[in-house]
Amino acid sequence: MNSLTRQIAIYGKGGIGKSTISSNITAALSCLGKKPAQIGCDPKADSVNTLMGGDFIETISEITRKYGSSEESLNRAICRGFNDILCVESGGPIPGQGCAGRGVLVALDLIRKYRFFEKNNIDIAVYDVLGDIVCGGFAQPIRHSYAEEVYIVTSGEYMSLYAANNIASSIKLFAGQGLNVRLAGIIGNLRNVKDEEEIIGEFARKLQIPVIQPVPRSDYVQAAELQGKTVVEAYPGSRQAEVYFELAHKIIDNRRQFIPQPLYRQEIIDLLNIYPEKVS
Repeated sequence: MNSLTRQIAIYGKGGIGKSTISSNITAALSCLGKKPAQIGCDPKADSVNTLMGGDFIETISEITRKYGSSEESLNRAICRGFNDILCVESGGPIPGQGCAGRGVLVALDLIRKYRFFEKNNIDIAVYDVLGDIVCGGFAQPIRHSYAEEVYIVTSGEYMSLYAANNIASSIKLFAGQGLNVRLAGIIGNLRNVKDEEEIIGEFARKLQIPVIQPVPRSDYVQAAELQGKTVVEAYPGSRQAEVYFELAHKIIDNRRQFIPQPLYRQEIIDLLNIYPEKVS
C-alpha cells in the first residue's frame, strides 16, 4: 500500500454517530488542504451521503454483482463529493444472503489491487467501519493492514462502551499476532448522558488510551443532514463546525498509537455505577 497515504479507521457501535463524525472529519480535512477519500465499510451504505449532497451512491458490492470484479467496476463506484472528496461505499450482500462483512473485503481488495489511493494522490483515507461486533468481515481494515491507525467513537452509554471495549480487545489481539495496528484515541460523541465526559475519560484511562476530543450534541448536525450536507459544508461558521476542524487538526498532528488494555464487562458496569443516573 502507498506509504504516502495515511489510513485511519473510525470504528464504533452502529447508530453512535461515527458516520457523521467521519464525514465531518473528511470534509474538514479537505478544507485544510488535504486530499482525503472516505470509504464506507457498512452494508447500510450510508457513510458518504452527506458528502454527496444527500445522494446514496451505488456500492462496490452492487456493481461487482452486475459487472464482476475489475478496475472498471471500481471506477464505477468512485464518486466525487463535497470539495472534490472521493467517496466509496463497500455495501454488502443481498439481504438474507451471505456475510455482511464480505463486501468490505471485496471493496478493499479492489482498492489495493488497482492502486486507488496512488492513482488519485490521496493524502488520507478515512474508513468508516461498523463496530457493534468485530467479526471477520468488519475487521478486514485492521487484519489486512489497510488501516493501522484506529479511532473509536463512543458515548457514555453502556452498549456503546461495550462495543468500544470489544473493538479495543480486537486491536490488542491483532497487535499480539504481530500486526502493526494500534489504537490512536477515543472520540467522545456526547449524548447528554449525566457525567458523560467523566465516564468516557475514565473509560479511556482504564484502556490506557487518550480521549482525542469530545464532540458535543448539536442541532446543527440534524439541520445539516436534512440538507444532505455535513456541518462543515452547511454551517462552516458554527461552533460545531469548529469542533470538527479541531478534531481534524488533532488527527493530522497525532502520532501517538497504543495497544489498549481492555476491560472486563463487570468493570464497565462498575465504571457506570460510579456515576449513577438520578431516577425520580
